[in-house]
Amino acid sequence: MATFTLIDETRAETVDATVRPDGVRLSPADVERTLGWTLKPEGLCRGPVCMPARDLVDVDGVDLERLAATLGRPLALDVDARAAALGVSAADRSAQLGTLDAPDFTLPDVHGMPHTLSQYRGRKVFLLAYASW
Repeated sequence: MATFTLIDETRAETVDATVRPDGVRLSPADVERTLGWTLKPEGLCRGPVCMPARDLVDVDGVDLERLAATLGRPLALDVDARAAALGVSAADRSAQLGTLDAPDFTLPDVHGMPHTLSQYRGRKVFLLAYASW
């Protein structure tokens, strides 16, 4: 068992993972705590939605790569760094883009004062992004 960092979109959580040659396994308790999917007799469930889990779960836990594929979410996995990042599914990203609502975030201004996008809801906001490379 190894300590692993699991990033779900932007939220990082520390979980215990079993690293095997064929992938990374998380305990059902950690999957529930970090991702909201609960292992039940009918499968992995989140609210009223359940999916079959027989190909996702074995004696060492929930296969992270298969779970990501089943959810349609991209997974960046670095076993050596003991880290994994789950991205947003294409369907969820498409739905969000369709609303033209930007996700909420907080960034400092040039004076170091933090500003959160949601503070400006209902007002026009100009965002300027650049990179030094």
